[in-house]
Amino acid sequence: MADFELNAELRTDKGKGASRRLRRNADMIPAILYGAGKDPQSLTLAHKDIHKACENEAFFSHIITINADGDSQQAIIKDLQRHPAKDRIMHADFLRIQMDQAITVEVPLHFLNEDSCLGVRQGGGNVSHNMTSIEISCLPGDLPEYIEVDIEDLDLGDAIHMSGLKLAEELSIPSLQQGPDHDHVVVSVNAPKRAEELDEETASAEDAPADESDGDDEPGDE
Repeated sequence: MADFELNAELRTDKGKGASRRLRRNADMIPAILYGAGKDPQSLTLAHKDIHKACENEAFFSHIITINADGDSQQAIIKDLQRHPAKDRIMHADFLRIQMDQAITVEVPLHFLNEDSCLGVRQGGGNVSHNMTSIEISCLPGDLPEYIEVDIEDLDLGDAIHMSGLKLAEELSIPSLQQGPDHDHVVVSVNAPKRAEELDEETASAEDAPADESDGDDEPGDE
């Protein structure tokens, strides 16, 4: 697994105005580190550092070492606020971890053997990815970078549900504990659409009103 380490500074100047000054004048972003029975800490991170880390999908399902004020703490990222129109990160939330306490993390799904999938190869079907990540619970030391989903044997009309994922014994899916109604489809193989269905979809898309939002507003700060 990749190792992630971020250098931060403790932040005492808080509020919306302070956050805007950070982003505009110093190319820094505000962040918060909380959890593990300790007081929350307001942090400042270099935008370039966290932006680069976010280019690796493992960053979102990996233990991160945060260095601040001479102290190193382990955490996972719990929330990331992005600008609605620009390639800018606005704020980050980090949750401290303890190695003997389970955590709940969103982990990416990697789909295997799509090209050789039975329903695609023999039936001309289409693979539908209903989910691209899944929330799992485990101890921090057991956290995987991703979960593999092999769809080679799926035929037309077949699907893999959350309960059908092949997970390590140490991993669990919290939502499945809420009952069978929460056992959602992860991936399915659907029959190819008929020409008339495609024509109807095209017509519907042409009749839909255009989105007039300009996306210039920035999200608010806490």
